[in-house]
Amino acid sequence: MKRSGCWHQRMLLSLVLLTWTHVTFSALIRSHNFSRWPKPPCKMYYPIDPDYEANCPDVKAYVCATNGLTYKNECFFCIDRWEFGPHIQFVKYGKCE
Repeated sequence: MKRSGCWHQRMLLSLVLLTWTHVTFSALIRSHNFSRWPKPPCKMYYPIDPDYEANCPDVKAYVCATNGLTYKNECFFCIDRWEFGPHIQFVKYGKCE
């Protein structure tokens, strides 16, 4: 009786580990469709006072803009857009190529 119970536990553990491995690696390999993501909410980052110094977070979540620059994150993109004009448009999340 003990041997069959042990076999079932091993089989269950193997199935759980295989499922976990499949889910983990398929998420890493899958390509992301950044075009479906919403554009950055720039109004959130615009300073209230023109003399206000922007304090963007130190997070790497790259944003590509029409000026060909890759910004560290959407905050830096939005502040540049606020300072230099609306001709700087959002292209995609990720680095420019």
